[in-house]
Amino acid sequence: MNQPARISALAVALAGMVLSMSACNRLAARDQLNKGVEAYKSARYEQAIGYFQKATELDPSLPMAKTYLATALAQNVVPGLDTPDNQKNAQQAISIFQEVLAKDPKDVNSLKQIAAIDFSIKKFDEAKMYQKKVLDVDPKDPEAAYTIGVIDWTLAHENALKALIPAGTNDDGEGNLKAPKKVMETIKAQNTPLVTEGLDYLNQAMANRANYDEAMSYINLVYRRKADVDYGNLDAVKADVAAAKEWSSKAMGTRKANEAKKDKGPGGITIDASGNMK
Repeated sequence: MNQPARISALAVALAGMVLSMSACNRLAARDQLNKGVEAYKSARYEQAIGYFQKATELDPSLPMAKTYLATALAQNVVPGLDTPDNQKNAQQAISIFQEVLAKDPKDVNSLKQIAAIDFSIKKFDEAKMYQKKVLDVDPKDPEAAYTIGVIDWTLAHENALKALIPAGTNDDGEGNLKAPKKVMETIKAQNTPLVTEGLDYLNQAMANRANYDEAMSYINLVYRRKADVDYGNLDAVKADVAAAKEWSSKAMGTRKANEAKKDKGPGGITIDASGNMK
């Protein structure tokens, strides 16, 4: 065999070996992925992380491997805990979801996961930003709109307490008419945009899920913050409080109806929005 022929034969053999190794790696990666899923389902999150990491190393192109890894890592994030380790865990999971988004900016699952992690560590501005990205992809997503409303109420409630408590006033949830005018002017300035946005998004959530009792509950709460914003206009304050009570009553009634439907059951096999049998 002449020299060019030997080189060509060697190249073919090496290519075959590479393809064979790649195929083996892909099979091994899927095995690790399956083991990771089983570990995750059994709440063995550290084991699941190890399996998913190995799967991504063996086959970086394996669909869902990075998503599963980031989801498992997110389980290490403790909601409300402001420590360097918890922030590190959160950022590690977020970074991997962002890698997924780099390839598919419209991956709703990754957008929602990042928003949920940011919410859990009280990065509310970031959480709102990602939920709004979800709505850019799917304007009819009720959970994304609801979560923005919840964040707006949370921030407005914190603003109210920070202003009222130092002034020696407790929040009465009905406009705080006895609070000093200066305090209420501060609350109005801080909370007007939050109240406006919060009601807009909660109503959007309701428009896309008529029996959304959690959204109704927060509409009640946001109207109580709106009563603060309308300080100085007694008729408006009364209307806000009345609306809050009405939505609270609706929420309770709808919750009971929703629970009754759950207790009754579907009466057979149903298909969810993703096409999965339930």
